[in-house]
Amino acid sequence: MANMRPPQKSKLLKVVILGDGGVGKSALLTRFVSNRYEENNFHTIGVEFMNKDIVVDGEQYTLQIWDTAGQERFRALRTPFYRGSDICLLCYALDDRDSLRGLGLWRNEFLTYADVEADKFPFIVVGNKNDILPQKRQVSYESVQQWCAEQKIVSHIETSSKAATNVSDAFVLGLRQWKHMECVAEAELRHNGDTIDLTRPIRLVQRRLCCTGGGGAGDLDKDGNGDGDGYDAAMRTPSKKLFGQKRSAPKAPATNYRL
Repeated sequence: MANMRPPQKSKLLKVVILGDGGVGKSALLTRFVSNRYEENNFHTIGVEFMNKDIVVDGEQYTLQIWDTAGQERFRALRTPFYRGSDICLLCYALDDRDSLRGLGLWRNEFLTYADVEADKFPFIVVGNKNDILPQKRQVSYESVQQWCAEQKIVSHIETSSKAATNVSDAFVLGLRQWKHMECVAEAELRHNGDTIDLTRPIRLVQRRLCCTGGGGAGDLDKDGNGDGDGYDAAMRTPSKKLFGQKRSAPKAPATNYRL
């Protein structure tokens, strides 16, 4: 069929991990990507990212996962990288009830700077450190479920980077949630009679016209060519050239096609 997605072509998805400092975001990322656990992790400064290739339900994906600093003083460094995200993991620690209370602020910050609609974006709530002793637990499963219901978030999972429990499941859960929402977006486009290019991700509800998002950049590959698979400039390795400079949309090439 002409409208089938190209087989064996990996899709690039940008995943952002948010949460207070010390909840285990970096440990979660390291365990997922490298299957390692480091007892004494240093706090992340600004943002860091790693790539991970994964196959889910017979389809190949490359997850570009951004680990952000949890301290408020790094806010100006991390927020420019929210735009262009496909999935967001909101992380708290099971031995820190304040980290659960802070998730509302993290979610609001992401919604502001990522410029997405709350009910059409895949948020996954991740409770880290479920290997702790029962008497040290400060956050009950029921309280998290109630918070998720209030925020209309459907996906919640508890993990342990130390014990390697449910770490991969957390990212797979986010990926499947993204895929479900992409299918809903495709159905809405079909209902409205819009043309769909199934060789590229829909990118859900993100608006690409802001200078930080790169107008028209979603159709470029990393070399600046026009044959990319939904490549977003926000997914590239950060460099000093990205800050303080305006980006202009590339001029559309002339064609001989007629509609």
